[in-house]
Amino acid sequence: MSRSLLFASAAITATLALSACSSGDAESDAAEGSAGSGEFGLIDDGKLVVATEGTYRPFTFHEGGSGDLVGYDVEIVEAVADKIGLEVEFQETQFDAIFAGLEAGRFDVVANQVSINPEREEAYLFSTPYTVSPGVVVVAEATNDIADVSDLDGKTSAQSLTSNWFEVAETNGANVEAVEGWAQAVALLEQDRVDATINDKLTFLDYTTERPDAPIKIAAETEDSSLNAFAFTKDKEDLVTAFDEALVELQDDGTLAEIGEKYFGTDVSQ
Repeated sequence: MSRSLLFASAAITATLALSACSSGDAESDAAEGSAGSGEFGLIDDGKLVVATEGTYRPFTFHEGGSGDLVGYDVEIVEAVADKIGLEVEFQETQFDAIFAGLEAGRFDVVANQVSINPEREEAYLFSTPYTVSPGVVVVAEATNDIADVSDLDGKTSAQSLTSNWFEVAETNGANVEAVEGWAQAVALLEQDRVDATINDKLTFLDYTTERPDAPIKIAAETEDSSLNAFAFTKDKEDLVTAFDEALVELQDDGTLAEIGEKYFGTDVSQ
């Protein structure tokens, strides 16, 4: 074999070896990257990416409209993350898009007063509930023909289509006017553009505390209380376990009661 052919053969062999080495390194790097989420399968190891509305007072909102993100849910998820030893990063999004983002892997958990229901339990994992609240039918102050949930039959009720209260309104015969959340629902109610809206009692109490002259009232309560919890994708079993253990500790040391007292004047976690 000529010297030039020997050189060419050696060069090709070296190139293939380098290529194989490079490919192996890339595969190793990719494997390390996929394992970088640690024991809880987080998007970023050591950081909890939390989805929340940021416009749902008193649970998740900006103080003064443009200040820091605060609220009942915000403080509880921060306390849980502190117990687990995780940094928190909030990602604000509209509630109607929040589960799509969770499923797409943009968030690790949803902290936004998510009500537990059978349909959601089929698709997601939930923590122990950290809020227990009865549902209420809210109407304009002058309304006198709605005194029970069943009276919504044929009436128009403003509801978020992904809210647990949407199902209650629809089951009782209401014509549902789709809204993004409580703020839009109560605005339509005060403008006499809908007959009612169903939400949890705590939201109503907070709203009327801030606006004592609001021309709305509670017409009726639903039979069942809303159990609200943190929501996760089905692959987050270890993270859910860590959340549940942290919530027990926060219940026992009085932190949950303290946060409830701050926003509602009472413990709303049980």
